Amino acid sequence: MNDDFYKKILDNNKIWSETKLAADPEYFNKLAKGQSPPLLWIGCSDSRVPANEVIGAQPGEVFVHRNIANMVVHSDMNMLSVLDYAVNVLKVKHVIVCGHYGCGGVKAAMGNDSIGLIDNWIRHIKDVYRHHRQYLDSIIDEHDRFNAFVELNVKEQVSDLAKTSIVQNAWKNGQELCLHGWVYGLDTGVVKDLEVNYCDNTELEKVSRLKF
Repeated sequence: MNDDFYKKILDNNKIWSETKLAADPEYFNKLAKGQSPPLLWIGCSDSRVPANEVIGAQPGEVFVHRNIANMVVHSDMNMLSVLDYAVNVLKVKHVIVCGHYGCGGVKAAMGNDSIGLIDNWIRHIKDVYRHHRQYLDSIIDEHDRFNAFVELNVKEQVSDLAKTSIVQNAWKNGQELCLHGWVYGLDTGVVKDLEVNYCDNTELEKVSRLKF
């Protein structure tokens, strides 16, 4: 295969591995023994938002799930499997839903153009707009409306995360677990804490509180 980029990333891997071993000969042996990350990161698939780098975390410190527009969809078995493993096996103490300004999925949900298969996924994001239509439509500047929609989408996903049986069962069992919502600025590299936090189900509406 004559592809300069493909060859480059293989070479980069060797350099990275050698650098890590030079600093600590036991580096990979330690990682191979297992993982106990304190954090699950649910983020967007966008290549410009690498979870570990954004928060300066090392391998083994962040369990990661990514999809288009950092969605928490209750019928998504991939997301639920990751969440279940993170909460019930790894015993993470924090789950962060991190969106980002300029998100293509959120932008697409603001319009009506058909993109393809992703149209079906974006319907979930459109539901967020529908729930907050009055507020969002009141924002005249389109860029400001876009940013507000990104933030609202994150808040809704954190709320949906708190409503899952996996999270509520952990709380029922007295497990230390807090959920948070962030938005990352592509143009600044800085995250904005949206100050939407759940550490139990008391802030959920009564109909969403599960009894076990």
